[in-house]
Formats: sequence, structure tokens, C-alpha cells
Amino acid sequence: MSQYLDIEALNQQIGIESAFLDKLIEQQKRIVVGQKHMVDRMILGLLTNGHILLEGLPGLAKTLAIKTLAQSIDASFNRIQFTPDLLPADIIGTLIYNPANQNFAVRKGPIFANFILADEINRAPAKVQSALLEAMQEKQVTIGKESFKLEEPFLVLATQNPIEQEGTYPLPEAQTDRFMMKVLIDYPTPDEEREIMRRNLSKQINEKIEAILHPDDILKARTAVSKIYMDERIEKYIINLVFATRRPEQFKLKELSQWIQYGASPRASIFMALASKAYAFMQHRGFVIPDDIQNVCRDILRHRIGLSYEAEAENINQDEIISRILAKVEVP
Repeated sequence: MSQYLDIEALNQQIGIESAFLDKLIEQQKRIVVGQKHMVDRMILGLLTNGHILLEGLPGLAKTLAIKTLAQSIDASFNRIQFTPDLLPADIIGTLIYNPANQNFAVRKGPIFANFILADEINRAPAKVQSALLEAMQEKQVTIGKESFKLEEPFLVLATQNPIEQEGTYPLPEAQTDRFMMKVLIDYPTPDEEREIMRRNLSKQINEKIEAILHPDDILKARTAVSKIYMDERIEKYIINLVFATRRPEQFKLKELSQWIQYGASPRASIFMALASKAYAFMQHRGFVIPDDIQNVCRDILRHRIGLSYEAEAENINQDEIISRILAKVEVP
């Protein structure tokens, strides 16, 4: 009985602490037409300190969405266009010699911002990708002999173009694993596109965005997210979903063995638990339910399942495999 009362009290507390999200999402809707899934995932990443890999065609409001989010919480934003001639120093910064006093001064790069849009990350060579991914992992940058902490909150959205492959350097599996989620972005609906067209013609797209939050509010929200209750049965459900990608035959999914070259890493379990807590927080709820896990599952697992030649030959993708796993693994 006392545990029930504790959860009820936590539920009420989370309801109060998560109230600001409604205003934040409403402001995003005012500027960004459609793309609800992408906007939700950006907020999830912000609440969990996790980075996001976006895959979609150009012109689908990726820059607008992250810029709006940054302005809404009074945070700094930088967009880095990745190109084949980019150098690590172009991202993290470098030492500049000052002849006046005959010493070197640090010039910080664009990585020093709360929100980073790494546009077409697969266009840059491995050294540049590694420099960005190291900053994402360590939350700090070393220039010369000095180390500099990155600002908090720090969120990287890296984009990939799914069509053009010429002149690209695909991210290795070990590096994509560092992204919390891989989010697929699709075209808007006809009604949404009509609204986009009207807004652009009326210049409504340039509407001023007011800061309704402060970066400190996001750091407080992260503390609230960590308090959300997760039952042992929910934890086991997450573990079973991840293990089904590694040993599908144990979950009566033997047919998946021929399609999976390698399964999800332990980061999948960690990120799924974090993301499901954050999703519950976004629903103003103090506890995680199976629906929360099912909602974030595809974005967490999609880039962590390696496909075999057989899967590619039969046009089987990761989402098809995840759907079969969700249908088979017992829900608590």
C-alpha cells in the first residue's frame, strides 16, 4: 500500500515538474509544421543527454526544428556543414599565434554551443567524424595542452542523406552506436505541405521565437526524469528485447538468425531505459509502462542491428526485424 502511495505522490510531482513541456512543444508546433516524431525525439535527447542521428532528405525542417528548440530555451546554436575538406580544427578549434606578444591563443571552434547541427556528417573524413564523436562522448575538447568543458545542455543532431552515397564516408558501426537514437524523417502530408507553402509565402516562417525556458530548467528536468519509477518487470522486458536481437532463437524467432549479422550492444539497454523514462516524463507520468518502451524501441535499436547479406537480398530492414521482435517478446 505504501509503495502505491509513493508512486501516486511521484506521479503528482512529475505532473507538476513536466508541465513546462506543453508550452515548449506548443512553441515548436507554432514554428515547425508537422514532423512531430522528430520534435519529440529532439526533446527526448535533450532530457536524457543523448545525441541523435537524423536520416532524411534535404528540406524537411531539420535546421528549423533544432534552431527553434535552441531559441526556446535561450541556448546557443551552431550549424556545421560537413564537407570532404573539413579538418578536426574546423570543429573543435585551434591555437592561433599572436605575433604581438609572441604566444599562442586558443580560438574555440563551433562545437562550443548547446545545440550542434552536424549537417551531412557522412560527407567528412574519419578524422573529423572522430573529433565530433569524441566531444560527444567526453563532453570536453582538448586544444593544445588545455582541456575545455563543453556547455550544458549539449545536444548533437547529426544528419545523413539516405540517397547520395557518392563522396561519402559512412559512419562505422562503433561510432553510430554512440548516438542514442537514429530517427527517420519522412515527407510531410499534403495538408502539412500546403501549410508550409502558405507560411513561407506570407513570411510567417520568420516569426520571432521567444525564450520560454533557461538551460538550467533542462538540467533540473533531467534530475526529475531520473526519479521516474521503473518496475523490475519493465527492466526485464527491455533486456529481453535487446537479447532477442542477439539470440533470436531463444525467443522463438529462429527465422531472424539468418538476417541478423550482429545484435544490439549494451548501450541499447541503457538508452532504452533512459528514453522510456523520458517518454513517461513527456506524458506527465511518474512511472514507465510497456507502451513507453515500444514507442522508443525502433529509434534505439534501428542502428544497432547489423543486417546479413541474406537480409539485404530479401529487402529486409531493421524496422521489419524490430516489429517481429516486438510482436513475439512477452509484454509484462
